[in-house]
Amino acid sequence: MKTAFASDARFMDHDTGVGHPERPARLSHTLAHLKSKPWFSSLHMMSGVECNRDQISSMHDEGLIDRAQTSCAQGLSYLDSPDVVISPDSFDIARLAVGTVLSLSDAIVSGQVNNGFALIRPPGHHAEQNEALGFCLFNNIAITARYLQQQHGLERVLIVDWDVHHGNGTQHLFEEDPSVFFISTHQYPHYPGTGSRSENGIGAGQGATLNCPMNAGTGDDDYQDAFREKILPAIHNFKPDMILISAGFDAHRADPLGSINLSSEHYAWMTTRLMECADQYCQGRILSALEGGYDLDALAESVGVHLATLNKQPAIIKSSKDSV
Repeated sequence: MKTAFASDARFMDHDTGVGHPERPARLSHTLAHLKSKPWFSSLHMMSGVECNRDQISSMHDEGLIDRAQTSCAQGLSYLDSPDVVISPDSFDIARLAVGTVLSLSDAIVSGQVNNGFALIRPPGHHAEQNEALGFCLFNNIAITARYLQQQHGLERVLIVDWDVHHGNGTQHLFEEDPSVFFISTHQYPHYPGTGSRSENGIGAGQGATLNCPMNAGTGDDDYQDAFREKILPAIHNFKPDMILISAGFDAHRADPLGSINLSSEHYAWMTTRLMECADQYCQGRILSALEGGYDLDALAESVGVHLATLNKQPAIIKSSKDSV
């Protein structure tokens, strides 16, 4: 079994300014933590690859792509809404984020590796078909799900989004499509306001969306109950050809942008459960890509736990974040 790690120094060039939570230090701090792990050098290392316009337009309107490219070229400070801060390089870096995840998906489907994690920015799960939103320009995971179907012939793709914020963009892009099953655990009510239990798909996609909203203050035990009682049975019913994870780590108890109380160890638990499903239905194929996570130490530690688990290494917790 081989686990891939995909990232690129160019992700630092997406400049969101002083004080913005989605900042380059998220990646540099996490990477420094990962490099301290003895197992890190055993990973299959992959660098970034820029995607092309057609790959983005598989899920996004041409108007959004044009606005993103023009706004960055003109030096504007944000795209579509003030929470999507941009810099002159942001369009190219967003293309790099998408392309890096697509390249990782190629490596997994081809059997070069069994699974992998993409340490990327900007994140993607809030991006709608024609709107950048919530720090996100393009929906990295959604584009990858469609790419897997169109380029690799996979029929059933599962997306599990455990970010503290509901993945409104991903849900809306697939809510009429029964071939992509979207599952989300998230704080509710909370930004962006979507993700109630009643949102379970539209038309032919009815039942292919599963929202598990969590109250503020929820911890590991409640998440594990949701997995055992709702999420895992739904995955077993769907029998995916591949599992994608929108891996936000802002449900950690130390994160400043959420009020969920997950421990770092819980990310190992969730990862293990999804690996068991992947082993049963899709030859172990799991692709995970970074979404949120804004406390630098908690993010680095949680990513380390997640990646160690994917790589079947001990997930050792050494920081004090879990005593917060």
